Amino acid sequence: MDAEHFLPFRKSTVVALCAGELPADERESFLEFARLLAAMAQHRIHVRGERVLDAYEIVDPAEDVRTVRTATARDRADARAVVERELVALAAEADFIRIEADEIEQAFAEHDLMKVRLEVEDESIDTVMFFRRGTRPCTEEVKSFYGLRRRTVEFTSYAKVLVYIAFTERPDATEREPSGGVLLKMFQDVPRNDLEMLYPTVRVRMRTKDKVLIGVPAVLSGLVVLATKLLASLGLMVLLLAFWVGIREETVRLDQAALVTLFAGLAALGSYLWRQFSKFKNRKIKMLKTLQEHLYFRNLGNGAGVFHHLLDAAAESEVKETLLTYHFLRTAEQPLTAAGLDRVVEQWFGRHWDTTFDFDVRGGLRTLRQLDLLTEDEQGVLGAIALPEAKHRLDRHWDNLFHMPVPGAAGVPTVSR
Repeated sequence: MDAEHFLPFRKSTVVALCAGELPADERESFLEFARLLAAMAQHRIHVRGERVLDAYEIVDPAEDVRTVRTATARDRADARAVVERELVALAAEADFIRIEADEIEQAFAEHDLMKVRLEVEDESIDTVMFFRRGTRPCTEEVKSFYGLRRRTVEFTSYAKVLVYIAFTERPDATEREPSGGVLLKMFQDVPRNDLEMLYPTVRVRMRTKDKVLIGVPAVLSGLVVLATKLLASLGLMVLLLAFWVGIREETVRLDQAALVTLFAGLAALGSYLWRQFSKFKNRKIKMLKTLQEHLYFRNLGNGAGVFHHLLDAAAESEVKETLLTYHFLRTAEQPLTAAGLDRVVEQWFGRHWDTTFDFDVRGGLRTLRQLDLLTEDEQGVLGAIALPEAKHRLDRHWDNLFHMPVPGAAGVPTVSR
């Protein structure tokens, strides 16, 4: 599987790693630069987040928030378009990778680790999007034959999985089959072959093994009950049935002994059927419990909370990419192009921290250009503005974000009392 853009280090760790390579007299200045850069990123993501959260409130209203007017179908459609567009963009900026349809179909076809057969009822689903981040190979010991046999299973696990599902507008909506609306969830530590359990419309079904475990004992015990308790009453019931339908003309004598035999047989049959039904229900409850435990302990967020997670992750990813781009350009011993910078960063993490990832050098360069912290000549050789000047430019950008006109200044009217 190809390397991901995701760098599995926190922003504070990346800042500390970069600062640790600098002379002691530069570290505090670099830390101030990093704080300013992080503040800029958080401000940009906050403004963007307000727009997407307003749109999400329309498609999935919170029960404890009042509105001043009811959203129309057109409002919901427009808001849903904004939500889906921003979700795809934010997921990419937070280093998530979209899971394609063929990968999801493969998960449905392959054997899962939960020992539960699942089926997805997708008639009410209009749009499905899955995203993943953090892929790693895993092994797990699987027991079978009541623990007598053990085998090691190798599988691929995703550190985080983002699920977005939009439902079709339907006039005959029910609680089980809602009309319209969206579902947004985030999970952790999800095996690739168990992706289907994340669908809200998933249903637990009996595996062949479960049917055998229930069916074979049921047949055997049924034969035992028939031979020991039902045989005598069964003959009596056949005679009664034949007399009632007119096949037999001779009346059937029902004395006390015959009635006891008949009711004992009926009681045995009822008891037998109830036991088999209870076994079936208990088996299904056990399967549902397994599914619910997997979902409960893997759930990280729901609804608007997922967008908050994505917004923070996107801001952190931007800061890490920009800091690494700036640091390695400023400390480079020789001029670097974009491709050379990309290679230097990846090799540094691989050599010092045994970490393999696909550094998104274009994202870091794009942010440095926007902040006017990058130099580039006609040959594509890159450079970084000196640290004191870089801090000054960042500070100027920050001040301009909140620039307010001063009353009395040229072109600004004053108010007299």
